[in-house]
Amino acid sequence: MDLLSLLLFVPACFALNMTPGPNNLLAMNNARCYGFRASMIGSLGRILAFSAMITLTASGLAVILYASETVFFAIKLFGALYLFWIAFQLWRSTSIPVTDSERHKPVKALFKQELALAAGNPKAILIFTAFLPQFVDTSASVNTQFFVLGVTFLGLEIAAIAIYAVFGIYLRQWFEQPKMARWFNRGCAFVLGLSGGNLLLMNRQS
Repeated sequence: MDLLSLLLFVPACFALNMTPGPNNLLAMNNARCYGFRASMIGSLGRILAFSAMITLTASGLAVILYASETVFFAIKLFGALYLFWIAFQLWRSTSIPVTDSERHKPVKALFKQELALAAGNPKAILIFTAFLPQFVDTSASVNTQFFVLGVTFLGLEIAAIAIYAVFGIYLRQWFEQPKMARWFNRGCAFVLGLSGGNLLLMNRQS
């Protein structure tokens, strides 16, 4: 694909990858509780879910759904409410972003947790159906371009996961302080609330 388009895609994409959404907060907390390696392996569940979404977008199925006004509104509304709910839960929380569980949780369980959270996040569907196609040149091979964009997105997503996991490890003591954890939760809640508001204002041309 065109090199300039790819160079424009990378920073915009990485900004999306680094957004402090539920999956990134989960990766951070998993690293804090179970270590860097467990968090990274568990996050492969997210990569699997995103890979499936990108494949649907490339095949045109997601684009067809995205073109429907009714379906678009339903996804947008559900996605916004989902983000508002997460923000509400974080704002009320007095502890870590994601509820801590047993210290020796199997990696397979972390994988399933990441997979379920990513697959149930409608904002991800909107990103893949609205964001990726903007960088595709329809005069060239669409499938090849989606493959390049998809692989690039997933690579940047893994980099973002690693960054959040490192934060989780080095901020363990910070998280254990109730006051600091509460302010962190409320900061994340504010960001997610803004994301939900932006999603409500979003139209199919944005």
